[in-house]
Amino acid sequence: SDESEIRGHRRTYIGAMPGRIIDALRKAGTSNPLLLLDEIDKLSRDIKGDPSAALLEVLDPEQNCHFHDNYVDVDVDLSKVLFIATANSLDTIPRPLLDRMEVVEVPGYLLEEKIEIAQRHLVARVENAVGLPEGSLSFSNDAISAIIEGYTSESGVRQLEKALASIARKLLVARMSEENPSMSIDTAERVKEILGPAKFTPQRYEALGVPGVVTGLAWTPCGGEILFIESSLTEGKGEKLTLTGNLGDVMKESATIALQYVRAHADMLNIPAEKFTTYNLHIHVPEGAVPKDGPSAGITMAVSIASTFTGRMVVPKLALTGEITLRGRVMPVGGIKEKILAARRAGITDIIISKENQRDIDQIEPAYVDSLNFHYVSEVSEVLEIALEPAK
Repeated sequence: SDESEIRGHRRTYIGAMPGRIIDALRKAGTSNPLLLLDEIDKLSRDIKGDPSAALLEVLDPEQNCHFHDNYVDVDVDLSKVLFIATANSLDTIPRPLLDRMEVVEVPGYLLEEKIEIAQRHLVARVENAVGLPEGSLSFSNDAISAIIEGYTSESGVRQLEKALASIARKLLVARMSEENPSMSIDTAERVKEILGPAKFTPQRYEALGVPGVVTGLAWTPCGGEILFIESSLTEGKGEKLTLTGNLGDVMKESATIALQYVRAHADMLNIPAEKFTTYNLHIHVPEGAVPKDGPSAGITMAVSIASTFTGRMVVPKLALTGEITLRGRVMPVGGIKEKILAARRAGITDIIISKENQRDIDQIEPAYVDSLNFHYVSEVSEVLEIALEPAK
């Protein structure tokens, strides 16, 4: 929060000292070190100045060749320094400062990656932390998967390490109580026996057997998830569209666009025109306490609305993700890798996705996508043809 931490104090002040940048150069003993600016999104400003304004000069390659520190009072060349900054969110970083940096998005770990990290590193670290002999504690992949899905909800592995440490401590206490517990955790039931009931329920595909219920794919900071979109009709004047499920503005707009598309193509779907004026539509996305936003559910909502108005069932074990335009184009979306793996874990076999997202699928390891059948589409009419079963 203090600009002097960057630029240094003037020597007239008692306790004056150079800024952090000059101090880091002195400690490194070289003119071209790597400096890590950790949590740069936590910058704040007060009456002592604005440190983000001082960082503009530090990070700008056109200016930092003659960076002026108030304490040293000599221009210093920072152009050879490699700066790396970390942040949890880009929203709070001032835009001029962000323009001077190249943004590298680091996605969260996948389930398979977390299992490997736990087996190679976390279990040994936990054994050392609680005082167990090395190699005395063992977990099967199924057990670690049960811990990840049932007891953690995160993009990293901090909570996973805490859960593993909790199991290790409980087994150690049992051993010191002159019991003889098995130090091998190889089933989900054994995990539940030690940690208690699961805090989170792993999502699975549900065949509800009614029109209007469609499975979508969503991206979250903790990885991919599946979500269900439900639609139903009630008698009315057809003027009311009700949206529930804690939806953001972009998702509400997607629902409005999807309804307009279905109304505009009622003849293609064999929907009587009077049905839109005698029934009100309600769209709900379950888990109402969880905020949801983004355009990815556009084609999912279109299929849900079309299924409700036509009474045609949705093809089982099918998931969709893609943005919809008013003219019926299917636009590409992000977070494809996380969404695909979430579908695979949930038991989905077919996925409808934008044709432009095929490049993202091609970059995923074949082992993760071999069991899935992808349908690449560019128009909503293609989506409806694939997703809806024939009319009965």
